[in-house]
Amino acid sequence: MDTASLENAGTPSPRRNEDELRQLFHQLNNELGIILSHAELLEAKAPDESNRKRAAQVVTSVLDALTTAREIRLRIATPAQ
Repeated sequence: MDTASLENAGTPSPRRNEDELRQLFHQLNNELGIILSHAELLEAKAPDESNRKRAAQVVTSVLDALTTAREIRLRIATPAQ
C-alpha cells in the first residue's frame, strides 16, 4: 500500500458521504412519517377537543420538520454559488 492510500484510508470519499447523507435523510423521513401517521390517528380518534388540538399541534410540527429536512437536503445538494 502506498503513502497516499494510507493517508486516505480513514477519509470517506465525497460519494460515500453523499450516500450516507441520502440514507440518513431517508431514515429521518421514514421516522417522521411514522410519527405523522400516529399523530393523525390520535387526532382523528381524540375523545375531546383538547386532545384533538394537541394531536393537531404534533401533526403541524411533524410537517414542519419534514419541510425543514427537505430544505436541508436541497441546500446540501445545491452548493452555494
